[in-house]
This record gives sequence, C-alpha cells and structure tokens, in this order.
Amino acid sequence: MDSATSRNMDDQRREKDGIIYFDRGTVEGKDGQKYDRFAIQTHFVEVGEDQSELVEKYVRPFYQEGDVLSFGAKVMCMCVKSVRTREEVKPGFWANILWKFAGINGTGIGVHEPYKMQLVIDLVGLPRVLLAAFLSAVTKLFGMRGVFYKVCGGGVGGIDGFYTRSSFKTYHELALINPENPTELCEELEKKTGIPVVLMDANDINRDQLGKSSNMPLTDEQLQDAMIDNPSGQGDELTPLILIRPVA
Repeated sequence: MDSATSRNMDDQRREKDGIIYFDRGTVEGKDGQKYDRFAIQTHFVEVGEDQSELVEKYVRPFYQEGDVLSFGAKVMCMCVKSVRTREEVKPGFWANILWKFAGINGTGIGVHEPYKMQLVIDLVGLPRVLLAAFLSAVTKLFGMRGVFYKVCGGGVGGIDGFYTRSSFKTYHELALINPENPTELCEELEKKTGIPVVLMDANDINRDQLGKSSNMPLTDEQLQDAMIDNPSGQGDELTPLILIRPVA
C-alpha cells in the first residue's frame, strides 16, 4: 500500500462502539440517485463461521431503515465452506502443462499456478479446459482476452486463493469457489437479519453480482452504480461488508 492510499484510508477511518469502518463517500448513479457507502471492517473470517452472526456483530450497529448490504463473496465462501485445500487438489499431467501458458488479468488473478489449474479441471472437466485453452491461444492473436474463462464458465473466474503472496497464510493453502446457490444464501441471510442483501464478487475492474434477496429495493443497475469504485477495497483491509445507504 502506497503512502497516498494510506493517507486516504486514514481520512476515511471511523469507529463506533469499538467497530471500525471506512466512509467511502457519496456516489451518484446514472439515474441521479446518490448513495453513501460504509465499508465495515471485520476480523479475518475463518471457514465455517456464521454469516448472520457477522452481520449482527458488525453491520447492525450502523444499519438504518432503507439500507442494503453488499456481502463479499469470498467471506461467504468461507462461511459456507465452499473451499478447497492444497491437500485436496492433486495437479495432474495437463495441469502441470497448461498453467505455464496462463496469463494474469488486471486484478492479478489467474490460473497461472498448477493447483488452481487442476481445480478448474476438476470443476468443469478436462475436455472443456482443453477447448478453452486452445480458443484462448487463437483469439489472443487477435487481441481478445478472457476467452478461457468464458468457455470454461461455471464460475471459474470466481476462484480465488492459493496465493503465496497473500498477507494471510490461510490463503496460501486454501482456494475459494463462489457458492452455487447465491440467491438462496441472500434470501436466508435477509430472513435472519431483516437486511436486504446482495452477494458481490468485486474488485477494481469488475463487480460481479452473484445473487440478491427478493426484497432488494435497488435494481441491478443501481447496485452497480453504488459499487462502481469498489468500496470493498483490497482484501487485506478486511472490509467485505458494505452498507449502502440511498440518499433521500
């Protein structure tokens, strides 16, 4: 983190009842609606923790009627145990070959690692991965990017982890896979907490909306507007819970 980013975080940092949060400021959507956003800092969430307890502990003190919650997909993966360990993944012949040709996207995420490539093969099957690798190699000659992930589908682009450079040792040995039932998870979380929830896999380039509860008052476009600058920040900030407050 550079000094300018650090100073900006210090300016945004707030605390209430012992809970730290960051005021990410107000943004205006394409329809003119404005949103305040509050990035709430949590502890490092371990595998199997209860997502509703996280909301009650960290979000409830700030919640106001009309607010909605963006819940980080990676933390949801930890809560519902949608994870794989290195011990569970055994790189085979093709994984050990294909990872060497994999690129890294603008967020530093990719399958440029044998364990992650094998995980992709395990999830979608070797034939699709070979087809995706072939088409990716051909289309790159014409300046096209991201074909591998589009062909593989199945949420492959949402795989995170197995990062030896991560600040958290847990992610050195663990990969996270976006859950298969995101809408149901949002419905369940809203039922328990009374807060409308959207499950978001966000970074500085994309804000992939995986699911939302049925009582969500904001449209998909409005949610994208509210999260346009990735108020979640980077992973080591531990701010996966974003309270979005429409400004009257």
